[in-house]
Amino acid sequence: FTASFSGPIDTSHLTVDESNLVIRAARAVATASGYTGGADIQVVKRVPIAGGMGGGSADAAATLVAVDALWGTNLGAAKLSEIAATLGADVPFALHGGTALGLGRGDILSPVLAKSSFHWVLVLNNAGLSTPDVFRQLDRHRAEHSIEIETVAVDPSVESELLQALRTGDAMALAEYLRNDLQAAALQLMPHLGETLEFGETHGALAGIVSGSGPTIALLVADEDSAADLAASLTADGRNAISVSAPALGARVN
Repeated sequence: FTASFSGPIDTSHLTVDESNLVIRAARAVATASGYTGGADIQVVKRVPIAGGMGGGSADAAATLVAVDALWGTNLGAAKLSEIAATLGADVPFALHGGTALGLGRGDILSPVLAKSSFHWVLVLNNAGLSTPDVFRQLDRHRAEHSIEIETVAVDPSVESELLQALRTGDAMALAEYLRNDLQAAALQLMPHLGETLEFGETHGALAGIVSGSGPTIALLVADEDSAADLAASLTADGRNAISVSAPALGARVN
């Protein structure tokens, strides 16, 4: 199995060997199905590496679907989901897409009804953040501030107001529920991210949050026009900003 990467993202430092998620995904489908051939996988990379947006997981999910279709192995959604969970916590969600409640490591998914789209502005960074580094910083932060990790309920619940906001497309209500436990650690490692959050929230964003382990900043806005305006303001200020909408479909073969 081989993999190559192209596209607008610099992939020159990517390790393309058996440890790469794309190759692992293809090999996992081959193992599960008994397929004995190989594959040369070409990935057009558009999501920043180490950007906190699950780009590698999305690549893996796309590979699962692509090789299953290419080889005609027809493993089915349940088996592909099982394989996805062995590759990484974010891969099952990238496989299914949509809006979901994630339990466990985030790989136990329950679909959540979301009839409308939400509009976001993503602010990208030239440098990435290592997820292990962010988690280590989080551990240090909690130890220094004597923050105890709360015991999570066996069956965590989601507030009905949040579900209602998702159901109705109420961005203002959703903004009240944006939270990321990794945000403090990411801001400590890259303090300038705080300036981006502040800029966004003073130029039309309803709320802002560090995406995943960072350093990408996700700014929630009211509508498509607001997204375009905020992205333009951020770009004029020298930042790399793009407007997107969610939810999005999972991995598909077109």
